[in-house]
Amino acid sequence: MNRLDTSDPDFARQFHALHDWDANLDPQIEVRVREIVAAVRDRGDAALREYTERFDGMTTDSAADLEIPRKNWDAALNSLEPTQRAALEEAAQRIRSYHEHQRSESWTFTEADGTMLGQRILPLSRVGIYVPGGKAYPSSVLMNAIPAHVAGVQEIIMTVPTPQRQVNPWVLAAAAIAGVDRVFCIGGAQAVAALAYGTESVPAVDKIVGPGNIYVATAKRMVFGRVGIDMIAGPSEILVISDGSAPAEWLAWDLLSQAEHDEIAQSIFISWDDAHIESVVAAVDAALNVLDRAPIARKSWADRGAVIRVRDHAEACAIANRIAPEHLELAVQNPEDWLANIHNAGAIFMGIHSCEALGDYVAGPNHVLPTGGSARFSSPLGVYDFVKRSSLIHSSPAGAARLGRIAERLALGEGLTAHARSAACRIPKAGA
Repeated sequence: MNRLDTSDPDFARQFHALHDWDANLDPQIEVRVREIVAAVRDRGDAALREYTERFDGMTTDSAADLEIPRKNWDAALNSLEPTQRAALEEAAQRIRSYHEHQRSESWTFTEADGTMLGQRILPLSRVGIYVPGGKAYPSSVLMNAIPAHVAGVQEIIMTVPTPQRQVNPWVLAAAAIAGVDRVFCIGGAQAVAALAYGTESVPAVDKIVGPGNIYVATAKRMVFGRVGIDMIAGPSEILVISDGSAPAEWLAWDLLSQAEHDEIAQSIFISWDDAHIESVVAAVDAALNVLDRAPIARKSWADRGAVIRVRDHAEACAIANRIAPEHLELAVQNPEDWLANIHNAGAIFMGIHSCEALGDYVAGPNHVLPTGGSARFSSPLGVYDFVKRSSLIHSSPAGAARLGRIAERLALGEGLTAHARSAACRIPKAGA
């Protein structure tokens, strides 16, 4: 992995190369995705079936084969062992409970002259959730569908690629638990296009959420504006700051929990304790020898992993804020004392017992988080992503007269005569 030291004169250049790493999107990917999106938009189910057969090796006799019947979900749920089902249901309950705290209510207030102002909050009518099929994450089903359900979305459409018509029963079981309404066995850019434009079988949605590969991310970027999207997700990230109070082996597994996702995932460790740093590096090396996904994790750790030695706590916080990580672990004593200095992070795991894996599955907060430094301006997926807000303005006659004079002056200042007269005509004339 990369070793950096803030006292090194070359640190700024090294950090820039590490932090501003870019996969450099292959222009041909964008060309291929644009073709797929256009084909599904123009030819609907016919194109959808063609791409599903080509990319997933799944033959379809008719468009009806693209949808997974509800009885299959129920069968998948019932096929789980009692302990597996209990784990899934407990995770769902905790995720639901957390997101219920995010509900917002419409509100109004009335001014002295009788003018009423307010905000109306309504759920989206229909949303689409994309679940990566190759990785088959039932946790992604829960994290995307439950906030939508809590928000009151009327219909939740799920798409999941099923190569050779194989689908993880956990994914279908999660759909049954999370409140999904329909499941389609389609994936890739073609699934995003179908959700955005609609086909004869797949209904068009108002917003598309959920992670996916570069083809999915590119397609989401292309259809934004036609529909809403949650974010453009990049590779998984974790940043661990440690004062030496956590066992090195624990932190090694924490760092590898992201490295095993993908070869371009990024795991960074920060400390000011030299002996502790060497212990963690050794623990990572040892863990890689027994990890099931060792080839993936090893390449991620070698290419994008990093250990950064800092001078002190303040420098650790400053670097964390520059990185704005998806996941930030404060493996320190008294983590509450650090929060005032942490400004950019998707999720913050406080203390040595709060590992990132708990957040991925069962803690309750959403695991769909901003990546690539976008935590500087973005937030985790939540109930607020599945509602829309409308402003309410009910002016009284007195309010129209008072505000109309102000609006008239401002409109004339902008040279917008119709605006000015629209406001002025509601001002009572003298003697009227």
